[in-house]
Amino acid sequence: MREHGEYSRIISIDICDSLFPADGVEYVYGDVRRPIALANAPSGPEIYNFAAVHTTPGHEDWEYFWTNEWGAIHVCDFASAVGAKFLFFSSSISTYGSTESELDEEGPFEPTSAYGRSKLLAEAIHRSWQKSDAGRRLCIVRPGVIFGQGERGNFTRLAAALKAKRFFYPGRDDAIKSCGYVGELVRSMLFTRDLPDAEITYNFAYPNRYTTREICATFCQLANFKMPSAVIPNAVILGAGFAFEILAALGVKTSINRARIRKLMLSTNVVPRKLAELGYQFETDLKEGIKRWHTESQGRFE
Repeated sequence: MREHGEYSRIISIDICDSLFPADGVEYVYGDVRRPIALANAPSGPEIYNFAAVHTTPGHEDWEYFWTNEWGAIHVCDFASAVGAKFLFFSSSISTYGSTESELDEEGPFEPTSAYGRSKLLAEAIHRSWQKSDAGRRLCIVRPGVIFGQGERGNFTRLAAALKAKRFFYPGRDDAIKSCGYVGELVRSMLFTRDLPDAEITYNFAYPNRYTTREICATFCQLANFKMPSAVIPNAVILGAGFAFEILAALGVKTSINRARIRKLMLSTNVVPRKLAELGYQFETDLKEGIKRWHTESQGRFE
């Protein structure tokens, strides 16, 4: 957007260094858990709030609320102080919890983690900011599992396991995983940003929900990985997860535990009804999204 001349100034505030620093972006250290102070802050900026503690499991419950709830308060306070009229907030489909039944933006909301509960509270804080001034606009996106360059999460781990021929299906191979390519997510954000609505909340995931097996098949087709076939029974895989937790307690750290395994076993069957109502047209599907990621990362899925 800076290259296209859309913005004269772009500022990124974070506690971490950028993985992919971009020319023309000002990188400033800042922690949303505390009031935000920015020297020479522009007047009336657009603000995009992506800050979160999100890895689940991985943190104590209070840490999610400290960052996600207090972060929302501090971002909204900052937006008010600098006269911002547009705010974009990245929430999560974790606000719904796991679901086998198809869910759209109307819920119900049954978050099963501190992450999901803290994101639901953060949504309410952002809506309060918007409603306090008739001239303000707010977009909230609830992304599914996002994949693409720099993701370093579920899909990255899956690709690495498939490449190493050490992936197996935990408990089942038909769990639905609502997901989407990061480039498509950005397109949806720009689309909703440019609409006149005072407040838009939408789910982001492909309209066609894919199963774990279908996701694996797409990776294997595009990257020539071997297709996994083994389905490990629930009791066996959860027992193995417990064993890894014991190892972790003894100092042998791994990313395997029962909570993460249960996440793989449960569906997140969330649909983007609002985007369809607004007239959004997806440019990619699962195959095209993974294909673009494969090209961007030169086949490494990193």
